[in-house]
Amino acid sequence: MMEARTVAIIGAGPVGLAAAAHALERGLRPVVLEAGPEAAYAVRQWQHVQLFSPWKYNVDIASARLLAAAGWNAPDPETYPTGRELIESYLAPLATRTALRDVIRTSHRVTAISRTGFDKAKSKGRAAARFELRTRNGKGDAALLADAVIDVSGTWFSPNPAGGNGLPALGEAEHAPRIAYGMPDVRDAQRSRYAGRAVAVLGGGHSAVGTLLDLAALAADEPGTQAIWLLRANDPAKSFGGGSADQLAARGELGMAFAALVRSGRIQVETGFSVARIEDEDRRLKITARGDRRINADELIVATGFRPDLSLLSELRLRLDPAIEAPVALAPLIDPNEHSCGTVRPHGARELAQADEAGLYLAGMKSYGRAPTFLMITGYEQVRSITADIAGDKKAAARVELTLPETGVCTRGGLASIPALSGCCGGPAPSGVESCCADDAKAKAAGRAGCGCA
Repeated sequence: MMEARTVAIIGAGPVGLAAAAHALERGLRPVVLEAGPEAAYAVRQWQHVQLFSPWKYNVDIASARLLAAAGWNAPDPETYPTGRELIESYLAPLATRTALRDVIRTSHRVTAISRTGFDKAKSKGRAAARFELRTRNGKGDAALLADAVIDVSGTWFSPNPAGGNGLPALGEAEHAPRIAYGMPDVRDAQRSRYAGRAVAVLGGGHSAVGTLLDLAALAADEPGTQAIWLLRANDPAKSFGGGSADQLAARGELGMAFAALVRSGRIQVETGFSVARIEDEDRRLKITARGDRRINADELIVATGFRPDLSLLSELRLRLDPAIEAPVALAPLIDPNEHSCGTVRPHGARELAQADEAGLYLAGMKSYGRAPTFLMITGYEQVRSITADIAGDKKAAARVELTLPETGVCTRGGLASIPALSGCCGGPAPSGVESCCADDAKAKAAGRAGCGCA
């Protein structure tokens, strides 16, 4: 019998662990290399955040089979976990109580990858050479050989800067102590940093929206807290999402609640604000946009998305879209410049393989490059297909085994077209019910505070 093919999986997040589970089922030999001290290290950075996808979209099928064999009790598929609950109820047991515990190497940062005996310029015989991964841990540098590589290292630790041109704003590095990236826990763990202060949040995606909602809640408890929304776009409608048309109800409700909050005036909105410079003025941040517009704040949260760290792949031959840095076959499906809908059709090995570097695949959030709106279930389908491809099952690799929920966002008609601003979500409320609309009544009947239309 031939020895099982070794598959190096970079990253022990949800998709990396799923890749390992599928690899085991395929008879492959996975080795998971995690830079952090424990699995799901990146998720731990946003564990306070509630996901807008329920459990049924957050559990991988192969991983669930491993867990079931270990006596795991699956969560209610219709409830919405926080990042902390995702770790405690799913990822931690998967990494420590199943066969995956024997294949995960924590505190192993991959610093570079090449082909054994081949630099980037050498071609003849390249595809037959094994991959050589250089890793670094507390004991120094080491090398690992693998027949295939799945890079699911994510993008969380490579946030986009504040500058509207893709570069850090002038002064951004100098004022780093008062700048945070992503989604800091403004209501709990970092409450003392933000309570009673004017906080500017730059960005128009889910991270910015969620942070602004948390700041508004903080302001209700802590007088003097002010939320300022800095948006590069001129029309905020895109940030409000698809409302009641979104098949992920919590995602739709998030956008509607945010739209209602903006309408209420509880958030200062600065549209068309492309940050160029950050300076100190009377112990506050003076944030200046192109055209010399400026606002003052005590803190700045940059929630402008993420970008992939490609440095570890610099000795490999990559075919990436020049704009969003995603695999060239995937880019047309997710490019926000061309792709108006938030929904992306399922895809797998065919779109994610590197044609000039056989055996190399980018998956998970990293495969999206600089594009937004990635769902974990998308990553699970990616690695199911990829591991089938590595194992030689081309039919399974090409098969689609996933239906993604629609976002309800394809056309934008301005603020008046957003249900949360028009005050008519799903039609009028039933007679005798104290709600602003039908969707609000349904949400309250389900035990939630409402849908955000009120």
